[in-house]
Amino acid sequence: MLIELDRLEVGHHRRPILPPITFGLAAGAFVGIVGPNGSGKTTLLRTILALLPPVRGQIRYPRLGRSPRVGYVPQRQATDLTWPLSALEIVLMGRYRRIGIARWRSRDDLEAARAALAQVGIADLAERPFHALSGGQQQRVLTARALCGEPELLLLDEPTTGMDLAAERSMLELIAGFPARGIAVVMVSHALSIVASYARDIILIDRDRSQVDAGPVHEVLTAERLSKLYGTPVSVVASHGYVSVFADRPSGPGGEG
Repeated sequence: MLIELDRLEVGHHRRPILPPITFGLAAGAFVGIVGPNGSGKTTLLRTILALLPPVRGQIRYPRLGRSPRVGYVPQRQATDLTWPLSALEIVLMGRYRRIGIARWRSRDDLEAARAALAQVGIADLAERPFHALSGGQQQRVLTARALCGEPELLLLDEPTTGMDLAAERSMLELIAGFPARGIAVVMVSHALSIVASYARDIILIDRDRSQVDAGPVHEVLTAERLSKLYGTPVSVVASHGYVSVFADRPSGPGGEG
């Protein structure tokens, strides 16, 4: 395993907001973290990132004996979109751990940044100002920044928020290709259909009931479990390799039944 969460409790000011979580993340895994708004998804992600200390429990790294190299793609609305920098300059930020504060970027760093832009399909936008890019293009730049540090683990927080359908599908297909290259992916999303269609395993957080379920998508994302979580009848329908999750239309006046 690349990472093992051993009865990990996450929270703030030493107060847990979720029950203990035990879960293993292998190299090349694709794990989704889902749950209602405010359920603790981002708190769990930040704890895995070591931005927050665990309240209790441990995070272990049995495969490497050290924490893996991590690439982080934050929520786009949490990013300063007015940076007066080009796409290439944003991506080069992903090399800072390697460059250090006392060394100027090298030719290798520039090549790595351009290669990362090519990997996400926007090599031609390297010199374009970041603030002038579309939402989908900005998200690709932030993903390239994460890839530029050659991560073993890629963490994404709501990577498709604000995208239209075409940009969303394109972004998800890009992300889904990373596990085949040995990069483990953890993606936080409130969009259940997205996670169900692309992730292999899932961590479903129900803060109100103090419950966390983890395992393969088809075992965890069931209509019964989701109906309890959201307090309304929910259907889960698989078709042509994709999964749709939606609230059932109410019966009675204005509905069917």
